[in-house]
Amino acid sequence: MAKASKRTAIQPTREENYPEWYQQVVKAAELAENSPVRGCMVIKPWGYTLWENMQRVLDRMFKETGHTNAYFPLFIPKSYLEKEAQHVEGFAKECAVVTHSRLEMGKDGKLHPASPLEEPLIVRPTSETIIGEMYAKWVQSYRDLPILINQWANVVRWEMRTRLFLRTAEFLWQEGHTAHATEKEAWEETRQMLDVYAKFAEEYMAMPVLRGEKTEGERFPGAVSTLCIEAMMQDRKALQAGTSHFLGQNFAKASDIKFLDDTGNTQFAWTTSWGVSTRLIGGLVMTHSDDDGMIIPPRLAPAQVVILPVIPKDEHRGPVMEACESLKKELSAITWVDGQRLDIHLDARDLRGGEKMWHWVKKGAPIRVEIGPRDLEKGGVFYARRDTGEKAGCSREEFVGKVTTILDEIQDGLLKRALDFREANSKVIDSVDDFRAFFTPQNEKQPEIHGGFAYSHFCGDPALEDQLQKELKVTVRCIPYADEAEPGTCIFTGKPSKQRVVFGKSY
Repeated sequence: MAKASKRTAIQPTREENYPEWYQQVVKAAELAENSPVRGCMVIKPWGYTLWENMQRVLDRMFKETGHTNAYFPLFIPKSYLEKEAQHVEGFAKECAVVTHSRLEMGKDGKLHPASPLEEPLIVRPTSETIIGEMYAKWVQSYRDLPILINQWANVVRWEMRTRLFLRTAEFLWQEGHTAHATEKEAWEETRQMLDVYAKFAEEYMAMPVLRGEKTEGERFPGAVSTLCIEAMMQDRKALQAGTSHFLGQNFAKASDIKFLDDTGNTQFAWTTSWGVSTRLIGGLVMTHSDDDGMIIPPRLAPAQVVILPVIPKDEHRGPVMEACESLKKELSAITWVDGQRLDIHLDARDLRGGEKMWHWVKKGAPIRVEIGPRDLEKGGVFYARRDTGEKAGCSREEFVGKVTTILDEIQDGLLKRALDFREANSKVIDSVDDFRAFFTPQNEKQPEIHGGFAYSHFCGDPALEDQLQKELKVTVRCIPYADEAEPGTCIFTGKPSKQRVVFGKSY
């Protein structure tokens, strides 16, 4: 007889079925659900507030580095995509195409497309081509540069296999697009924005990341170089959490973005693009959550503290609710990171205490506070931390005084826990046999949970990387930044290798 698993709020557990565990956490935390449109999702209020908090922080960071927001069309003429051969080839299979402008009722009582368009329109998979068309109009002189623009938008990539937040046909993101007078400026922009993403991931998401460059086979279509941040999830797979692309002059030449330099000569601009998406919410789930549900880092939580009134009898309702409202008002006046006030939620629903408590455990609220008649008598509160499960009682005054300290401890502890996990599952590997063993499943019940990050020497051969992907589902996640690269010998071919690269399985 099989051993019964420990009863947890989320079934199955991570060990029993990781992919299904992920789906159940997203559902239990009320982050999102599948929509009637295949491959698309409905982001629910708790999940969308989380995205809004991410937007707020990232938008501030972008503006601090000199960028401004604008908006460009959802539809892109097919001819624009055709201007950059690598780009159209890279996205062709993912494009949704609009071919008609209206519907007409047929004799069969059904609607049918009418009025074919002169030129099909692509629902944007990304906006380099149409933004490049506009930049070509805006740029005449070196005095018009640099252009530093970001847009918050939705994009469509017609994915066949979808998973909420990680891979959907439509998703939300931001895409930065910049144009510069010199190659040096464009490279500095590319690196700067990757650093912004890494800082956001570590300081706000509490998700440690590796910074590096993609190989030729993993590069953004049409880019000269793609930089990325890579994070390890709890099933030891890598999640590409953000990318920043140095486009060189490729898109400028395709879109004819030219300018007169300070000597009167005509030059093509140097461009970049960079972006992160709602995939980050999926990364947050898989980095921190446990078998009882979501765990949200306080700096991004829709509510840092949830107050739960405990009302055993009707006569207690007035005093208890008054105390809860008063505490909410007091806590809401406290400023924390970035000068933002704490977000406090008072759950006054008429539900049993246990049901209400588990609701917020599954949603990942960092701190839960209970106030009942006994707490009122003592002038105290009873609180619980979501990260450790620690529970304690203290005076109301003491709790108000230390609430931001507790939140800091939770934030720092989540980052350390994730970093320790990554380090424990990363390995320097110098032989093909050890490499294959590292990435070969040992557990038949959970074949997807194995491996991690392998640091090995690699010659950079795209055909070899393609072979590894087909045989072991392993790719080079990034070529890490290295102040002093360690030359060596490729473990697969024996050819010279400039430095170790990071291999892993990915989403």
